[in-house]
Amino acid sequence: MEALASPTLTVRALTPEDLRAVVAIDAAIEGRSRSAYIERRLAAARRDPPLHAQFAAIDEQGLAGYILARVLEDEFGRGGRSLRLELIGVRPQARGLGIGKRLFEVLSQWARRHEILELRTLATWNNASMLRWLDSMGFRLADDHVVDCAVGGGGYQPERDDALGLALGEGPGHEINFGDRSGNDYERMARDTADVHTMTMQDLSDIVRIDRGITGRNRAAYMQAKLAEAVDDAGLRVSLAARRDGLNVGYLMARLDRGDFGRTEPVAIIDTIGVDPEHARHGVGRALMSQLFANLGSLRVERVETVVPARDLNMLGFLFSVGFAPSQRLPFARGIE
Repeated sequence: MEALASPTLTVRALTPEDLRAVVAIDAAIEGRSRSAYIERRLAAARRDPPLHAQFAAIDEQGLAGYILARVLEDEFGRGGRSLRLELIGVRPQARGLGIGKRLFEVLSQWARRHEILELRTLATWNNASMLRWLDSMGFRLADDHVVDCAVGGGGYQPERDDALGLALGEGPGHEINFGDRSGNDYERMARDTADVHTMTMQDLSDIVRIDRGITGRNRAAYMQAKLAEAVDDAGLRVSLAARRDGLNVGYLMARLDRGDFGRTEPVAIIDTIGVDPEHARHGVGRALMSQLFANLGSLRVERVETVVPARDLNMLGFLFSVGFAPSQRLPFARGIE
């Protein structure tokens, strides 16, 4: 029979004052400090509260556990809103008392109040303790694909960095005709086919316009929040925009993380990539990806990861064509009744 949590246990919103205790518990679990990562997650929640759910469990000794999640909205064309579980931890001496379950219940209640009907998360296939906990909370394997690619120092890779030599307008999908065997223009790099630059808040109106052309919806507030997080820390700015003829025609939003359930290497996460439909199949997405890997190499980031819905075959084809492959991490989802 499972032991019960302390009768004095309370759950409240996580606050900046909890940072030190969260970092200490996380370090006890992971064997190293991830204070910068955790501080960024708390700062993002303070900046945009509607997009984050972060709770603390408090007992007689102080912080007993925590759970952090963020709202997703139509990333890579997935319909509707969901909640991504980013981090959960319980003080080692308090494990087995149902604290993680209580935190999860509070998170689920928050999701229901905000009309979010699904929770999503990722875990490495051999993280046995996390997999057991996810199973006990009712998670199941999702139908998404988790794909990643080694940065390799940002060095030249022909499948990613060579410019396409296709005639204008050829090719189905987002960027390229995957069956075409015509020669590339090897004298150009893919990133030279557009003016790719670090994303700034001045790019917001163009990003909202491109996103509206792709999704058919005006998501200005959501995209503004995503962009604000992307440009918040100058040392970690890896999101990009691509300009042609003085106009932004594509964007790639990414972030650097050393977190998410036992990840040990510095990894860049691609949240979303979009190309103006009028400029699709012109190599814009390829230019963004080529520049991203070049930048990450200089930052000594080792891998790039993203999650794509199984039905988005065009996006999967594009990612596989530039060197991505199935990841060792698995996607999980759980409906919220």
